[in-house]
Amino acid sequence: MKKTLKAILCIVLVAAFVFSLTGCAKINYVTNGTIKAIREVKDGSWKDGGADAGDDADAAGDPVVLEKEFEAGTYGGVEFSSLDDVANYYKEAYDYTKSLTAQYIDDQGNTVTFYKLLGDENMTIGDVIIDGSANAVVNKLVPGIVSNMFSPNTYGLVPCYNRNPDLDNNSEDEFKKADHDFRTTEFSGEDILAANVTDNGDGTITIQIQPKAAEMSTRGDDSQGRFFEVLGDISGVVASIDAVSFTQGTAEENVKVTYKGGTGTIKINTATKEIVEADYDMETVVNVTHASIAVIKDKSATLTISYVNHYPASDEYLKSAKGITRV
Repeated sequence: MKKTLKAILCIVLVAAFVFSLTGCAKINYVTNGTIKAIREVKDGSWKDGGADAGDDADAAGDPVVLEKEFEAGTYGGVEFSSLDDVANYYKEAYDYTKSLTAQYIDDQGNTVTFYKLLGDENMTIGDVIIDGSANAVVNKLVPGIVSNMFSPNTYGLVPCYNRNPDLDNNSEDEFKKADHDFRTTEFSGEDILAANVTDNGDGTITIQIQPKAAEMSTRGDDSQGRFFEVLGDISGVVASIDAVSFTQGTAEENVKVTYKGGTGTIKINTATKEIVEADYDMETVVNVTHASIAVIKDKSATLTISYVNHYPASDEYLKSAKGITRV
């Protein structure tokens, strides 16, 4: 996902604004603008940071979506008395699983070492809403824009910077100390809105976790960023697109990304504390206000993003996505 997701949502918004008001007569403008935006996103940079809104999330605005409530008890021989216990066990399993590596053959025929547990990824973008209304033309185009730009990849457990453990941090270069080392997780009980545990009766347990909501989440920095592969502060990306301006305020003030309602379902072997299967479903709402493109002034747009990571990726996926073969 990484930069591709940021590029997609920015370009979808640009295309949405134009098509919603000018129709297909402007398709050449949109095409040229899209190409330009792609170049700008690839060449530009966006700010690190992000508010940890998850810790202060209001329950009314962050509803629990898990059907099963947490019940203290012993599951698979492991005692869970609180959400802190769930978080601590998840951390132990996450850290141990990311300590495991395996050898692969890459697309150049070289033997390489990556995480043992690699996953696949899939993304869908919901209807783009312009000034409170969906536009059929825009939403018909969105899947094509996404499929043309979204290139499936494979990584270790999210959040993750690289499938090579030696590179799994957000250091800009080898000489800069990383802000976060994603070979371990900093996720804690303070990040959990809801959770539950199930004994599968086969030596494994399944933990479900819903992290607290957050705004403008950044990888490793808040409740969502410590659990999912998030977008970061995309206002810097939007601000870098010359075609977009704002009738009032700045991009930082007018571009909001809300993360809530996402869940993780993690199956763990209790004998080893190894994660053997997992699904992370991140749910995001992007809202842009007071935006202008050319003669189109002061418009708002909203879109939803669902981003799902599944572990382990199949052999077929690894081969088709990145030319990787398990040894």
